[in-house]
Amino acid sequence: MMRVRQTIGATLVIAAVAVTACGGSSGDGGGDEPATVTPIKGTDLNQVALSAEAAKRLGIETAAVQQRGARTTVPYGAVVYNADGSTFTYTSPKPRVFVRAPIIVVRIEGGRAVLSKGPAVGTAVVTVGSQELYGSEYEVEED
Repeated sequence: MMRVRQTIGATLVIAAVAVTACGGSSGDGGGDEPATVTPIKGTDLNQVALSAEAAKRLGIETAAVQQRGARTTVPYGAVVYNADGSTFTYTSPKPRVFVRAPIIVVRIEGGRAVLSKGPAVGTAVVTVGSQELYGSEYEVEED
């Protein structure tokens, strides 16, 4: 539990720095905003769209969900922990667009998270930059 709390604390600090470095977070959809956050109708999810410059600055990287035996897996770097210990990942349905997806991690094997619930095989998930996306989605900023 201590590791999860430390990870969450570090995540929020990193997110705050990244959002500030991008010059802000969500906007009204204007083309000058580094990140635009749009609620997805009928869900409690948001879509985070980054400008080309923001995506480059944040160094976002993705990898595909893979099938391993009867389970799907994602790189462990794609797993993000909520304060309550639940997990999610950011999917990328199209370039520079990201949406949170809940996942259930069964175990970690050699740098991969084995899932019992998660995105479909082949779905792109964020492996580098999730904390910054979280900061953009929830408007975490430095004081």
